[in-house]
Amino acid sequence: MEIRELDRASIEAYLEFCKGIYKDNPYYRDSMSSVLRDILKGKAQICKSSMLVPVMAIEGEKILAVCIFAIVDRMGDTLQMAYFEALPHQEKAVEALIHHGKKLAKHQGIHQILIGLNLHVNYGLGLLASEFNQRPSFGTAYNPPYYIDYLQSMANEEIGLVSYLAKMENFDFGMKDRWIEKMTAKYNVRKADFKKLKRDAAIYTDLNNRAFKKHRFYYARKEAEDLELFSEFKLLLREENLLFLEHEGEPIGFMLWYPDYNELIKPGETLGLKTLIKNRIYGHRIQRFKIVELGVLPEFQKKGAVFTLFYKLRQMLGERYKECESGWILEDNLSSRGLCYRWAEREYKQYKVFLLYL
Repeated sequence: MEIRELDRASIEAYLEFCKGIYKDNPYYRDSMSSVLRDILKGKAQICKSSMLVPVMAIEGEKILAVCIFAIVDRMGDTLQMAYFEALPHQEKAVEALIHHGKKLAKHQGIHQILIGLNLHVNYGLGLLASEFNQRPSFGTAYNPPYYIDYLQSMANEEIGLVSYLAKMENFDFGMKDRWIEKMTAKYNVRKADFKKLKRDAAIYTDLNNRAFKKHRFYYARKEAEDLELFSEFKLLLREENLLFLEHEGEPIGFMLWYPDYNELIKPGETLGLKTLIKNRIYGHRIQRFKIVELGVLPEFQKKGAVFTLFYKLRQMLGERYKECESGWILEDNLSSRGLCYRWAEREYKQYKVFLLYL
């Protein structure tokens, strides 16, 4: 068994290995491989502030498991084991990867390894731990169930996350109009302006950094990093997909949502030009949308701000979609989970994050 650090000549082999894990899986949808490619090639903005060590566990010349070990400058006390993929029945290969990670961590004076964060929460947090026979929504983690078995046996701490699924017919606020008007009157909700994308991406970054400052696993983003993500997906997104909440003319919150573009991607396909064309022609047929992020500055929470975002979104969407899926929520985030319980039909998917202590 050999642990080999990736060189430029091996990037395509690495990516082909990742793709091969899901070759015959009817549920998997490839919507993020372009992001991974840019990270491996050092082109992504996050690479400028990170130490990245992509590695492969190899026996003979066969790749058995891969991951990217990473230390991001704003999370310097943690070695991440990101973008993990492995073949089944390869416990020894996974153990070899983790052993290599421990050596890297000790060399850097780091005492914990985090598995399940893909560099930043905006790129993905959590390994799927349930509903493996369901197609993942766009931007949502998907992996074989045996990944959880590999990592549970080696981790010192396991952190749970959950998402929710709601029928839009149940998306009812149950309040009299005069109370809704009174609660929402002090706020304004506006759509993003893609003609001023740099400005609005910067507002988004600032609101994220202020709203999620104390959120576990979150670290401050840089404007260029978020601008890159919005620029990459700009052709899929509409201005309505990023809503800003304002109070007295100042931005104090936001909501990022989008249709489940994975409904347009068939098994074996990759997000690309074909998806863009399908979205232009058949986008109206998408049945589900996803609320990816919702952030409100702490001083405006529990003052009708969150309610206003949900209410204005409901007004805007009308009967366009049948279902709404939430993004992941930490199991100990009781306020957000309580909000989801108001409308959601049920808890939907479970995710796991693992910590190893040195």
